[in-house]
Amino acid sequence: MTITNIAVCGIGGQGVMTATEILAEAALSLGFDVKKTEVAGMSQRGGVVTSHLRFGPQVLSPQIMPGEADLLVGFEAAEALRWAHMLKPGGIALVNQGRFVPPVVTIGLYDYPEDPIGEMRKLGLAVFDFDASALALQLGNIRLGNTVMLGAMSDRLPFPADVLRNAVLARFGARKPELLELNRQAFELGRAAVAQPAPTPATA
Repeated sequence: MTITNIAVCGIGGQGVMTATEILAEAALSLGFDVKKTEVAGMSQRGGVVTSHLRFGPQVLSPQIMPGEADLLVGFEAAEALRWAHMLKPGGIALVNQGRFVPPVVTIGLYDYPEDPIGEMRKLGLAVFDFDASALALQLGNIRLGNTVMLGAMSDRLPFPADVLRNAVLARFGARKPELLELNRQAFELGRAAVAQPAPTPATA
């Protein structure tokens, strides 16, 4: 009877909202009650994008409170650090190592951290980090990065990875069948990237 809470963050254009929609579709296909919300926008111009997804037998609100997220998915490392407070004790962070500097940095409102993933580990968090962008480029298309990220999530969900994989392929292969195999490969690269245990959190 538990509810699964997933916080997803990144920069506009990385596919954050699309990835959250696919996660929601996968959960809905199994009969879960699903609530989803975009918490912060500006997705059209490379701004910060954050989404909350909650699913379970019954979900009354889409909002995840700080310290309640089972899974924090960072499409961008500095954004993952900014939203690290959302994770509950024992929660997991899946973080893309790729650096996409948001406008809040370029206009001087926010200093980009020197080592955001290292800072997350200093907080005692379990962080799986990998270069989703580089893995996507191995397949010839940087836009496959969100499928890589979805693959990384797939074994940390309360349902089989096949359910999420099928939702991915239904979304990206419906109009362009030639993309089916590329997305299948990207999904598996993401799964493999986080197959090992998370490195031990650093001590402050």
